[in-house]
Amino acid sequence: MPIKLKRVYEPAADGDGYRVLVERLWPRGVSKERAHVDLWMKDAGASRELRVWFGHDPAKWEDFRMRYFEEIRKRPEVIRELDKILARKKTVTFLFAAHDVLHNNAEALKEFLTTHHKIQPGTT
Repeated sequence: MPIKLKRVYEPAADGDGYRVLVERLWPRGVSKERAHVDLWMKDAGASRELRVWFGHDPAKWEDFRMRYFEEIRKRPEVIRELDKILARKKTVTFLFAAHDVLHNNAEALKEFLTTHHKIQPGTT
């Protein structure tokens, strides 16, 4: 089950599969119709405090990742829901709003799910 990443401002494509917005706040200037979001998982986004601290500063990326991993571990319901989605869907695209395509919470979430967390058996 591949996880793709895409800015929510980019047009939807057939290859996106199931589109999940992983932001706490709805992205500015994007209508719900244009976004083509299948699911908005607000709680998969970084907390306000973490977002403000990070400020999209690539120099803080390593610390951001570790802090984000700590936050997401404290949200087992989010992890369970994502496990179910990833087990059922052929392709899932995490949508994010940040300009930086390498340093954002969707990238950190993908890393967490594919490297630091094993999808639990029986979550389908």
